[in-house]
Amino acid sequence: MTRRLAEVAKKVGVSEATVSRVLNGKPGVSEGTRQAVLSALDVLGYERPTQLRGERARLVGLVLPELQNPIFPAFAEVIGGALAQLGLTPVLCTQTKGGVSEADYVELLLQQQVSGVVFAGGLYAQADAPHDHYRLLAERRIPVVLVNASIEDLGFPGVSCDDAVAVEQAWRHLASLGHERIGLVLGPEDHVPSARKLAAARAVGELPDEHVARAMFSIEGGHAAASRLIDRGVTGIICASDPLALGAVRAARRKGLDVPSRVSVVGYDDSAFMNCTEPPLTTVRQPIEAMGRAAVELLNTQISGGFVAREELLFEPELVVRGSTAPPPRS
Repeated sequence: MTRRLAEVAKKVGVSEATVSRVLNGKPGVSEGTRQAVLSALDVLGYERPTQLRGERARLVGLVLPELQNPIFPAFAEVIGGALAQLGLTPVLCTQTKGGVSEADYVELLLQQQVSGVVFAGGLYAQADAPHDHYRLLAERRIPVVLVNASIEDLGFPGVSCDDAVAVEQAWRHLASLGHERIGLVLGPEDHVPSARKLAAARAVGELPDEHVARAMFSIEGGHAAASRLIDRGVTGIICASDPLALGAVRAARRKGLDVPSRVSVVGYDDSAFMNCTEPPLTTVRQPIEAMGRAAVELLNTQISGGFVAREELLFEPELVVRGSTAPPPRS
């Protein structure tokens, strides 16, 4: 601390006492001197005090893995609106294949002196992905909130939809219709929400390994994975996202099988337009509004210097039954 005061004071040409007054928010310092001290902190690579961080624009990074899945624009709308109500400006950072990476976005956000960052989906949910940029945020003491399950030991607060309850709801729904051969289409093996869904399915019903298919989160991924499950005799498919479920519907149709009379499909998210598909998709709804507002509340508390427990808040999902599920065909 003493070294920092001395270096900043020398850079600006003021006393260490003046620098200390700026850092502690004390009066008696001109606005020009105050801004010079803050700029010197930035140039020398020192972290601003929490109460001064990003105050020029009160920027908050909102990092999303993609925009093709409607669930992410939905989260962006809720989180962005809640930030704006607090006088905070969201900076939308969306990854694209071959484009700017999540780590690159973090570097850019740090350069912009953001007040905090909300991640709604991303590499924090994959155990085998690089995580150095999260540790950099922690080292800089930047307020961070994660939306939906992350790997252990990152040390950030988070809000998540309860993956176990979601799968239990979907599984019991299919079982109540009479399905006995139920399969899962999940994300990669290191994907934490998918691992939670798999554990829940095995706890609630009979799930042989051949009834679990992995896929990238896309319609095409869902098509390929569901096609394998249908070939193995599965009649009810639970998917880890709505785009995966739409791919499963397409896979059944490509095989000449009707949905839902021959194959039932359940999605996850209840993202936009899932009630407009053919058939309308049975899915498990994430409480986006409640989760998004809770994430912003957690972030704002940190920005304001308040204490936030480094734990995960679990939100209850809701099964939405539509037209993509029905009793299985009679043998």
